[in-house]
Amino acid sequence: MNPLTQRRLQQFKSNRRGYYSLCIFGLLFGASLFAEFIANDKPILMKHADRYWAPVLFTYTEQELGGELPIEAQYWDPYVKDMVDKSGGWMLWPPIAYTYNALDLYLASPAPAQPSIQHWLGTDDGGKDTLARLIYGFRLSVLFGLALTVVSATIGVTVGATQGYFGGLVDLIGQRLVEIIANTPVLLLLIILASIVQPNVFWLLGILAIFSWIPLVGLVRAEFLRTRNFEYVIAARALGVRDRELILRHVLPNAMVATLTFLPFILSGAVISLTSLDFLGFGLPAGSASLGELLAQGKANLHAPWLGLTGCITLGVMLTLLIFIFEGLRDAFDPRRTLSPSAVMAP
Repeated sequence: MNPLTQRRLQQFKSNRRGYYSLCIFGLLFGASLFAEFIANDKPILMKHADRYWAPVLFTYTEQELGGELPIEAQYWDPYVKDMVDKSGGWMLWPPIAYTYNALDLYLASPAPAQPSIQHWLGTDDGGKDTLARLIYGFRLSVLFGLALTVVSATIGVTVGATQGYFGGLVDLIGQRLVEIIANTPVLLLLIILASIVQPNVFWLLGILAIFSWIPLVGLVRAEFLRTRNFEYVIAARALGVRDRELILRHVLPNAMVATLTFLPFILSGAVISLTSLDFLGFGLPAGSASLGELLAQGKANLHAPWLGLTGCITLGVMLTLLIFIFEGLRDAFDPRRTLSPSAVMAP
């Protein structure tokens, strides 16, 4: 690890709020990546007929287990459970024995059911476990936000750097194109799209990626316009350094602070955009695990406050942690900031 990377790492750790937020968020997101092992209506491991089965990883038909029907086995079905018990087997269930789209056909009260031992955060009006939908929806929202942020940052930095570094006609044409795209009504386009095809994650990611990089262009362009006139840049150009190397090694690092400052807004905006579209009914297909759909359930079922509160609290905590993390990253990449004395003296 080179000294510059070590300094940045130390500087990030010195920002306690950002460092602890990263630890908490990493733990939550890491756990959500294994959602199938945490919330699922299939056993993690099963012993049946002197064999070990892994229903979470593989699909087994009822006939393979010794039943009659050539369909996927429903492990919560009393018939399948009785068949396993008679063979002297057992099932190891996840902590939450429901997946995001599994209906509980044996609810003790009408849906939406209140929180109980079976359903820790209750169920929605379709009898689906709220906590299971929350875990899968959290994973989907974060992955969608990260993907959109990476795409937007790549396009925005490339376009802004090109405009700011070369200027002139390149900058003029680029600015006109940016203005045209920026004035396109995104919501109207999504409504038209939803009336033609059934949107999915990739459709939404592609549409939002066309517009989400626009705010970043002006910021990066301004930094490059300022930095390209610095003496060390002029000297490097006079020594024959190629434009590509000059941009990547000398100009771009100085623009990274402003870029990183804006990234949390893009990531937060991506999560809020997906949530809002799902809430309005223009997002993912009905029944998908989504925080927006959970909020819509809360609005439609005011007598079940656990639905709305679960979605609001999850969104608030997630966005707060992301803001704190990027705040720490901004400080770590800022060459003008110095380490606090305690961080410098730390081994």
